[in-house]
Amino acid sequence: MDPALFILLVCIGLGAVVGLFAGLLGIGGGLIIVPSLLYLLTEYVHLPLKVAMPMAIATSLSTIVLTAISSSRAHYKLGNLRQFYLLWTGLGISVGAIIGPQFATMIPAESLKTLFAILVLVIAAQMILLGNKSAKRDVSKEILLLIGVITGCISSVMGIGGGAIMVPALLWCRVDIRIAIGCAAFSGLVIALFGSASFIVAGWNNEHLPQWAVGFIYLPATLGIVCTSVFTAGFGAKLSRTLNTQLLKKIFAGFLIIVSLRMLLG
Repeated sequence: MDPALFILLVCIGLGAVVGLFAGLLGIGGGLIIVPSLLYLLTEYVHLPLKVAMPMAIATSLSTIVLTAISSSRAHYKLGNLRQFYLLWTGLGISVGAIIGPQFATMIPAESLKTLFAILVLVIAAQMILLGNKSAKRDVSKEILLLIGVITGCISSVMGIGGGAIMVPALLWCRVDIRIAIGCAAFSGLVIALFGSASFIVAGWNNEHLPQWAVGFIYLPATLGIVCTSVFTAGFGAKLSRTLNTQLLKKIFAGFLIIVSLRMLLG
């Protein structure tokens, strides 16, 4: 079977899982997509790691565009989007998504990954242990900008939608979890647009890219993932509405623990 067709078929199934997580937990799915695509691109397309890694990240970001649109639309209908949070986190994300790749060229990837994994693990433990205790801060424009910049920086160099960073950060600022998830879903769209454009430009004249690649974006994988993720994202958003707040927090914390351990263990 042609490698491009095989990856297309595999990514159709992968997209169903990614979309569900995007709607339910406000994540773009990059934490699932990037390692999956890295394996597929090296084993079946036979790309070297120096090409496969940026291609996995770029393709992940490209899939987040439509998934985030679908998820954001569903959260808008459910009343989970608030203009104040979207405006100030969006401004910060735009800045972070531009400067993030620049820092990535100076910071060793393993160090960045380890730092992020430890941070996620600490945040997840805080969500589980603190329960209903009140946070110590009130949300402000400056805090939302800072959250956005940090989310944009890390997400743009890791190919993720930013929910794993933004949701717990907003919860710490006493934002309702459903509003936080809706904001994270929208932020994934901003990150994906800026990040995808940057990777297209970066890989435009790269002679080592395979057929069906636009810059560092691999179109068969993008098409396969978005075919199903745009539908399951809406279902995930509706499911988040039916779950009680504390259970949703525990589910999200459990997801963060799995992600952080997976990153720490390589």
